[in-house]
Amino acid sequence: MEKEEYAIVLDYLQHGYPLERKRMPIAQAIGEKHLTLLELVPRRGETLEVGERVYIGEGKRDKVYYILGKLNSERITESAKTTLQEFVEKFIKENEKKFVEFFNKSDAINKRLHQVELLPGFGKKHTQEIMEKRKEKPFESFEDIKLRISNLPDPEKAVEKRIIQELTGKERYNLFVY
Repeated sequence: MEKEEYAIVLDYLQHGYPLERKRMPIAQAIGEKHLTLLELVPRRGETLEVGERVYIGEGKRDKVYYILGKLNSERITESAKTTLQEFVEKFIKENEKKFVEFFNKSDAINKRLHQVELLPGFGKKHTQEIMEKRKEKPFESFEDIKLRISNLPDPEKAVEKRIIQELTGKERYNLFVY
């Protein structure tokens, strides 16, 4: 898997984590491409803003000194969770085609479970209906999915909830987060 080039700052802790002895500034961030949660250490004298896009790729980084590592889901601050929610909403809107493609190409995980069933609010009946409708004609947008399948939970919101679950929980199967 290719590495992240840019990250979006979710929260900036100027004095580090409150209950730890090390008092170094730290930023909680999410990778722009693969939705990787990261902890970043800014360069000395740099302050990172919430929502700021920072370069974390190979070579000279202007604001980030180094990547401390992956951000453990238990350490995500409450304000980072709020920013994360906003980022995921925007990310889904910007990449709608990719997520609609999921509905067109999703597959069975095993004999009893289908990928679509992992979306919050989607059951076996919804999955069956999606399979039948996509055989007739592939879906073109979230709106198209909603129009062609009755009583379906909002697919955009379901994808959003699933991404948040994958980022903050311990999901057995990941559909959208690496």
